[in-house]
Amino acid sequence: MNKTLSLLAGILLIATHFGNSQSAFDKMSNEKMEKILHRVAVEVDRVPGAEDVPGRWKIVYMSRELFVITDEAANRMRVMTPILEEENLDMEDLKLLLEANFDRALDAKYSLYQGVLWSTYTHPLQELTVEQFKDALKQVATLADRYGDTYSSTDLVFGN
Repeated sequence: MNKTLSLLAGILLIATHFGNSQSAFDKMSNEKMEKILHRVAVEVDRVPGAEDVPGRWKIVYMSRELFVITDEAANRMRVMTPILEEENLDMEDLKLLLEANFDRALDAKYSLYQGVLWSTYTHPLQELTVEQFKDALKQVATLADRYGDTYSSTDLVFGN
């Protein structure tokens, strides 16, 4: 009986270990994220006014100014870039943005916040992989650049 319980406990331990795609050492953190930003961005600065707050960066990536914001305690991260003032949008634009969020924007999305249209990406921080983070930066910049054109964050269109 004890051998059976020990065997089951061992199997559960192994399954739990291999069932997780990331080990505790691989989890994304502010420190790891900052190292990645310095490798992929042209410029990396702290968000003005939040220089002492961890997880607040303003970067230049693909000729765009992006903001990367994290909250380690809440296990969340966001990448975003402003596109244009909300007052420059009409109902047809808003309809196009909602449709794009469904089939062309993929992981990055169009968002309205405080009178500005943004390209945004959100994800749980610790579960974010290095490749997902790099892809998030690219999708946010691409989605912003393609506003008014294809409204897409990649060349893939979901469902077509």
